[in-house]
Amino acid sequence: MSKRTIDAVAALERILVVYGFKQQKDLAEHIGIHGNNVSSWLARNTIPSSVFLECHLDTGADIHWLMYGEFANASCEGRKHKLRGKALLDLILESGGKAVLRRMLDAYGFTTQKELGDLLEISSATISTWIRRDFFPGDIVVACALDTGVSLEWLATGKGAPLVGSSDTHVANYSVLKKFSIISGSLDESGEWICDKSLTESLPASCGFVEKISSSWIVDFGQTNLGNGRWLISIDGIHDVYNIARIPGNKIQVVGDAGEFQCLVTDIVCVGKVRKTVEDN
Repeated sequence: MSKRTIDAVAALERILVVYGFKQQKDLAEHIGIHGNNVSSWLARNTIPSSVFLECHLDTGADIHWLMYGEFANASCEGRKHKLRGKALLDLILESGGKAVLRRMLDAYGFTTQKELGDLLEISSATISTWIRRDFFPGDIVVACALDTGVSLEWLATGKGAPLVGSSDTHVANYSVLKKFSIISGSLDESGEWICDKSLTESLPASCGFVEKISSSWIVDFGQTNLGNGRWLISIDGIHDVYNIARIPGNKIQVVGDAGEFQCLVTDIVCVGKVRKTVEDN
């Protein structure tokens, strides 16, 4: 991670040039802030990371060039997004908390918050505060994008492909599934899962990746007609994966980690069929 100091005056000039603005007030109006805020950036020799991030997503300009003035041939080929200005910034800020943390963990290949905290020299309490307050850590997100090479658009908003240049043949060999985590019985969306395309070639688009402690599954959420096999189900709102066997009388035999029991099909909610299982040894 880079710890270099940004020249706020020069960086602001680059931002204005990329947008085609002549005055600071034009930028302030564009991102929905008071003009005095821009002046205060220069007084403190700092520009919020979210401003660099928004400019990059707005214009396509290379973020390293925006921040440090390097790579003079930075791309400004035009916006790839329908949203601009305040609407785009709102989308970025709404992507904070647990969602953006999950994407950063995936980008670094980490499995725990502690690993991320150790790398960034940030306390676990600070990271927990991001989650609790649904906070978007703009400076950390920018650093993560520069550090790992993942798409800043995906890292900041969850939109688009995680890997930069997704039209390349190399990237075409990967699949991206929506990821869910089972925590205390709650099934929560937690980012995206990237895998070799061979793992999903025969699977429908309705599949997602579900993880719980040491086990993970690829689940077809489009299949809810309960039959024999392994299924993700909800019992009184508590989610888990069970082996199911149909028995006469519209009943099922349910076998899970905590034991087994019988019940009526109507006593449970079928969430999806498990298509593949991944377990730690």
